Amino acid sequence: MSKRKIILDCDPGHDDAVAILLAGASDKIDLLGITTVAGNSYVHNTTRNALIITEMAGIETEIYEGAAKPILRNQIVAPDIHGESGLEGVELPEPVRKKSEIPAVEFIAKTIKDNPGEVTLVPIGPLTNIAQFVLNYPELCMYVKEVVVMGGGIEFGNVTPTAEFNIFADPEAAQIVLQSGMPVVMVPLDVTHIAKINMEEIKELQKYSSEVVSKMGILLEFFHQTYYDVFRIEGAPLHDPCTIAYLIEPDIFESEEFYAEIELNGKLTYGQTVVDYWKKHGKKPNSKWLLNVDRKKYIDIIFEQLKKFN
Repeated sequence: MSKRKIILDCDPGHDDAVAILLAGASDKIDLLGITTVAGNSYVHNTTRNALIITEMAGIETEIYEGAAKPILRNQIVAPDIHGESGLEGVELPEPVRKKSEIPAVEFIAKTIKDNPGEVTLVPIGPLTNIAQFVLNYPELCMYVKEVVVMGGGIEFGNVTPTAEFNIFADPEAAQIVLQSGMPVVMVPLDVTHIAKINMEEIKELQKYSSEVVSKMGILLEFFHQTYYDVFRIEGAPLHDPCTIAYLIEPDIFESEEFYAEIELNGKLTYGQTVVDYWKKHGKKPNSKWLLNVDRKKYIDIIFEQLKKFN
């Protein structure tokens, strides 16, 4: 079986870091590069964090820095969940390796052009880089195999009552991506809040002999605590790794196609993913939405892949 070629677009971020490890470990994935974006923290932090995780894990892929701010809205970050650096909770080494001099969007465009119909974009932060790709290289959108997005929510948000963080951090970018005509898979809060890791499982990760995995376990303990402090949730939702698990083992997820847009004007609903769940709009679906996951099988995939770093 040929590997799925992907570009991972991320804003590490605790759960982003797990997604990086899964993508780097899986024999079903060819990680062509990692692009970074401002989101969970500022872009200089998210780039640094991506360099740290890949260097610690021995993942040989280049890091390409992307957008430092949203397309239109005022910038927001998430120190209440991820800490000031984006990866708080354990001391991490300063990276030796450096980011690429090639900008993220330029790398995305060249990779798509060189591999027409073969590359899946996996944005697990705000969609700024992907929207800029669409705006700057519209002729290449038809050559994108798929865009697998961690973002949105059908029934609820997590930064406002109606909006999920990645979409709320750049709603205009998300609207551009949804309306681009590229095949889009949405991995919303509705499924990622089923895909939680509990403290017992986190403690198991901390016992691994691999430094990057054991420290990932300590980071996830911090993440588990901030989720409880902010949301009173027991268990840490592993949002971003759901995208990689979907690419590794899609059968553990349930999904349905819907038409969706992003609310850009509402006073109370700015950034909401408005999903035509009951098919009332009369428009052809423009995205596939993951709705459910077998949590046990999801956690098993994470442990199976992380063991490869021991």
